[in-house]
Amino acid sequence: MISWPKSNDVLGTVNRGNPAESGLCTLCRVDCQGKCETWLSSLIGRKILYPRDFGSVTAGSGNTVHLGVSYNSLRILGYNYGASGLKGNLTDSADDCIFPNVDLSTEFGNGEKIKARLPIITGALGSTFVAAKYWDSLAIGAALVGIPIVIGENVVGVDKNSVIENGKIKAAPELDRRIEVYRKYHDGYGAIFVQLNVEDTRNKVAEYVIEKYGDGVVIELKWGQGAKCIGGEIQVKDIEYATFLKRRGYVVDPDPEKPEVVEAYKSGTVKSFARHSRLGYTDLSSPEEVREKFLESVEHLRKLGFKRITLKTGAYSVDGLAMAIKYATEAGLDLLTIDGSGGGTGMSPWNMMENWGIPSILLHSKAYEYADILRKKGYKVVDMAFGGGLAREDHIFKALALGSPFVKAVCMGRALMIPAFLGSNIEGALHPERKEKVNGNWDALPPTVSQIGLKAEEIFAGYQEVKEKVGQEEMKNIPYGAIAFWTLADKLSAGLQQLMAGARKFSVGAISRGDIASCNRETERETRIPFITEAREELALKILDS
Repeated sequence: MISWPKSNDVLGTVNRGNPAESGLCTLCRVDCQGKCETWLSSLIGRKILYPRDFGSVTAGSGNTVHLGVSYNSLRILGYNYGASGLKGNLTDSADDCIFPNVDLSTEFGNGEKIKARLPIITGALGSTFVAAKYWDSLAIGAALVGIPIVIGENVVGVDKNSVIENGKIKAAPELDRRIEVYRKYHDGYGAIFVQLNVEDTRNKVAEYVIEKYGDGVVIELKWGQGAKCIGGEIQVKDIEYATFLKRRGYVVDPDPEKPEVVEAYKSGTVKSFARHSRLGYTDLSSPEEVREKFLESVEHLRKLGFKRITLKTGAYSVDGLAMAIKYATEAGLDLLTIDGSGGGTGMSPWNMMENWGIPSILLHSKAYEYADILRKKGYKVVDMAFGGGLAREDHIFKALALGSPFVKAVCMGRALMIPAFLGSNIEGALHPERKEKVNGNWDALPPTVSQIGLKAEEIFAGYQEVKEKVGQEEMKNIPYGAIAFWTLADKLSAGLQQLMAGARKFSVGAISRGDIASCNRETERETRIPFITEAREELALKILDS
């Protein structure tokens, strides 16, 4: 098993826990005092792109050994001539071909396009309490940056204040709050998605959304995710809440209505309950039946009035992947998000997450292969997003290249939640009267933050840019978590622009599979990306023979 380093002396970062390939700790805490790369990027932004202590150091790469098949075993190629993807009035002059001029905008969709300023979409943020607590920071941050955000499954079902009568939602205050917070700052870039699982479909969430918000909301069908092969879970400690959830139609373990469980809860033996969602398509036994049922679901949503419909699928076996790509293409969906194992979660059985499903790079490689088969058959293949353990700008480039031309965006979950946690902790420490409201966890700034600054204007590199965008008066309503979100997005943007400029690609659509190479033969075999010294070798030999 590959072990990832816990610290990076060049950047001055360190992981509190065990790091994954993404650079995030496998267990990311809301109260963390730092300082992994994503955590620190949420404060100092694009400064983290460079070695620390300029003028007093030199730095050399330590990432020269590439073992196993992972995104780390792909390298980005740079070129010494040319420029492609130039837009607008840009020319191929050296004055125009600078990295700040790289256009990071993207769009996807079969009909009415969804535009984004960056090729990023959030992972689904559903019924976990972390998502609810930090929603304002996440939603406002995503809206200001101009990327789509996904409201995940079960939000209505777990809301104690939602009202469902005779199979119809009468009130859904938490879902309303999430939609409205994002829409307040939405400026035409990005979109708000609402995800449906089995229980959401039974509760008629789609019907509620279209009736109240019209087709301005994107609806997303969910087949699964990379972190688990069963439905979504949350944990509750209150037996009354657990009973409420069971009566709402969820699977609750242990059963809070069993007398022996009630007694165990009273005695303190049972301290919590796990709420589970149901598996989909259990009554179907063949791909043909899945296709029929899926197309019926899509048609139902279209009849309700939804113009934009997407699908999220997980790390299932390759026949499940083929079904997702083929059926989403046939249905004319606007996006298919493919989440590989290695993706994160709010709550999943740990050993399931460690041992089930196809790892991201293998799943993504097969996704390209299958999409290309359909393209060659004459299909207009559904636009795709790749997700699963992706957190940095190099991950974004590699995923876009690996899936080109089908992949239009990269799905990020846990990485984008870190600035929300961090900003909320800083806001609570600096303004104790807001601590409870923003769900802050610190009483005072830790040295990892105070050495950067003592006021928000000093701490967040993106503070002034956010103020410029929203105005001085509105700035008082922007949570610090959203400012941290902006700051992280700015670092990812600058880093991605630099990588793209080095590859002479000045727009997202210009990135191709030819811009990456495999660093070992196993990665070459699995991804079908040429080995690094053989990529473009035909051209090299032609030059030598000329």
